[in-house]
Amino acid sequence: MYVYYQLLSVAGDYLRRTAITRPILTPEQRRALDETLDEWQYACNISTRIGWTVGETRKTQLQQLAYDEIREQTRLGSQHAILATHKAAAALSGIEEIDDLDENYKTSRPTFTSDTLVYDARSMTLFSDGSVSLATLTDRIRCNLALPDDETGYQRQYLEDDEWELTESTISKRDGDWYLHLGFRKPKPEPTTERQDDTGDRTVLGVDLGIVNIATTSTAYFASGGELRHRHRQFERIRSSLQEAGTQSAHRTIQRMSGRESRYVREMLHHVANDILEEAVTHDCDYIAFENLKHIRERAPPVKEFHQWAHRQLVDLVEYKATAAGIRIEFVSPENTSRQCPECGYTSEKNRIRQAAFECRECGTTANADYVGAKNVGLRFVRRGLQSSRRTGDGQLALKSGTVRPNQGFVPTPLSG
Repeated sequence: MYVYYQLLSVAGDYLRRTAITRPILTPEQRRALDETLDEWQYACNISTRIGWTVGETRKTQLQQLAYDEIREQTRLGSQHAILATHKAAAALSGIEEIDDLDENYKTSRPTFTSDTLVYDARSMTLFSDGSVSLATLTDRIRCNLALPDDETGYQRQYLEDDEWELTESTISKRDGDWYLHLGFRKPKPEPTTERQDDTGDRTVLGVDLGIVNIATTSTAYFASGGELRHRHRQFERIRSSLQEAGTQSAHRTIQRMSGRESRYVREMLHHVANDILEEAVTHDCDYIAFENLKHIRERAPPVKEFHQWAHRQLVDLVEYKATAAGIRIEFVSPENTSRQCPECGYTSEKNRIRQAAFECRECGTTANADYVGAKNVGLRFVRRGLQSSRRTGDGQLALKSGTVRPNQGFVPTPLSG
């Protein structure tokens, strides 16, 4: 049996992929990993304590401050001690960003309780025979990976392709089993000449991000957020009840639940991202336009933390998929996208008559409000190109059965045959 899914991102000049599989471990190897995980969590918490006390969130500086104490108080090897300080620095940086965004949001020192251990190319080695070597407290363990029998299986495209370089990876313990999340990267492909020219002809897919519908496109694809909200409320009710209990058993259950919720949400967003990309490819889009995510917090204050995270995850997923397909991601201001009429341009709060309903008080246009938002997001990016003094072509917004150009109206898709 093997398990895999992918969490992918585009960072810097690299495409990144994560292939997940299961290491086949002996009882002795499981014990070695359990002991290493315990020491790793302790090392990370040493680092966060030191960083929190002195206000240090930079990796190199925190490594200098915490490394010696980790080596003295744990049995970790040198490389895992360094990785622990880097992991702690990342957690502290995240807390710092939250404080910058919302000065009224109360934060506390992060603690590491998750059953996840970080590896890199110095502490882990992949072999061509489908096995892996992992550093532990006393020695390295070597085990086979549960890979698919088919040589064209998903993971093998990264394991056997020299273009993909092994990077930071993790091994996680879940429900008694260990899962290895292998990280890979390769240089990001160069955009084609015509993609580099933002002022030429281009077709844009507009995407509106919301709560009732987690995403809506200008081609009338709606991704309902109902199931996502329902499952999140269920998790929150159970989590609240367990927190009131306050026992160690309740705390462990909360940790397991959090992992299950995160996996469920990522899987759901993965499917939505695939659908958005399919819309872009089907309608021959050069760009996918999103609203700027920093405004999401202002639009959904009752559930802002959860939906901010979900929207960020979704955009990241679409971005890596789109980049691999040669489609570029752009962002526009979401101001008044749900209040402005995409037909006549009239803007008013009264145009949004209900959560899901839009009716222009000027020209009478009626539509789903999220669909209006998606059209306005796309049109806003199209108009950005029209305002360029270097423009050499025209942009158009992709709709379900055709395209629309500003001031030129709707052009239906030609019938085939």
